[in-house]
Amino acid sequence: MATAVYLAIVLRRPLLLEGEAGVGKTELGKTLARWTGGRLIRLQCYEGIDVSQAVYEWDYSRQLLHLRAAEARGSLSGEPMGPEVEDELYSERFLVRRPLLAAIGGEAPPGREAPAGGEAPAGGEAPAVLLVDEVDRADDEFEAFLLEILSDYSVTVPELGTFTALEPPLVVITSNRTRDVHDALKRRCLYHWVEHPDFEREVAIVELRAPGVGATLARQVAAAVAELRGLGMYKPPGVAETIVWAEALAALGASELSQEAIEVTLGAVLKYREDADRLRAAGIDDLVRSAVLRGALG
Repeated sequence: MATAVYLAIVLRRPLLLEGEAGVGKTELGKTLARWTGGRLIRLQCYEGIDVSQAVYEWDYSRQLLHLRAAEARGSLSGEPMGPEVEDELYSERFLVRRPLLAAIGGEAPPGREAPAGGEAPAGGEAPAVLLVDEVDRADDEFEAFLLEILSDYSVTVPELGTFTALEPPLVVITSNRTRDVHDALKRRCLYHWVEHPDFEREVAIVELRAPGVGATLARQVAAAVAELRGLGMYKPPGVAETIVWAEALAALGASELSQEAIEVTLGAVLKYREDADRLRAAGIDDLVRSAVLRGALG
């Protein structure tokens, strides 16, 4: 993973992360922004997302107020509105930058002032980090549009012209693989499959993110989650569920796993009734014994 991130930075290519939900794909994008010092710009994808939500739109309410103010000035002066009023309506002061255009920034088209937030980074300033989260939730049309933008890091606003990035952002794209991402987008990106962390790393993550959880409980919870992932769950618990489960057990005063503690906190780690039933059928007491043993042995 570290090599994939390094190459994405050096080669200035988008990094496509795939893996099961909860393995830390989104967190990698956030961590990259904190590490580089670049501004994090996140685009959460969903079914039906379009240009107005992802790239730009016009501030229609402010445009209407501007138009009414111009009409009022014309009424007072007795002069009709000129074509310059229409030009003002589609100037950069009324342009609302959504994540993709905000990440590109870029210089203004010739003859226009640079838009707010669109200047090139100052010397030594880190580029923005664009996190395109769960691209598999968007439709094919949006994916094609995203590919077009990432090919040359430019966006065309018909009323203004083309904005081109002076400093391309670092791009992290995540997918839970609910559908296949098109080959064209994959070819444009570096690819990395994110696995669940191994036992010792997951223990370290719990201890870092939930410092109030004792070392013994952290190890037993990580061991129990590893066992749950091997039971063929409909929704295997991710790292986020491991952290929340450990915090929930600690909040109830537990210092070690027990059958009773697991019974009352299952909703923190398993999100489907069928998965809870599968665990009960397999035996919660067996899970406790296995987790305690592995937690002790590592």
